[in-house]
Amino acid sequence: MNWFLRTFDELNTHQLYEILNIRQDVFVVEQNCPYLDADGTDFDAEHLFARNESGKMVAYARIFKASQGCSPSKIGRVLTTADARRLGLGRELMQRAIDYLDSRAPDNPIQVQAQTYLRDFYQSFGFEAISEDYLEDDIPHVDMQRAAKHS
Repeated sequence: MNWFLRTFDELNTHQLYEILNIRQDVFVVEQNCPYLDADGTDFDAEHLFARNESGKMVAYARIFKASQGCSPSKIGRVLTTADARRLGLGRELMQRAIDYLDSRAPDNPIQVQAQTYLRDFYQSFGFEAISEDYLEDDIPHVDMQRAAKHS
């Protein structure tokens, strides 16, 4: 597996297309959830993705590093493609995102908006619920936070 981390400006048009395509495949088509994926915040994010040995993008996460003060870092749009699930990529993806944020913004907590069925998955990385369950685009979610590395 080959891993890449790019700012929006570092993405080429082919990479951006692949990212938008796999996000739509997972979040819009698989989950039958029509929503505006291109939400205007990709410009401010860093994009972590993996390619398999044949060059296909198979895992992705969008990372927002805390800028200053007590604002949290955030990880979102976490996914693995259907054909790459059950290979441990989701776990490796999250660990890489957490390690990156811990190295770049160690004094800031990390937040995720987790689909509730993945609560245990995120808890295994030290995230704790900070909200009640709620519906977002008709899918149950919970906000979760992991303490700052230097807390």
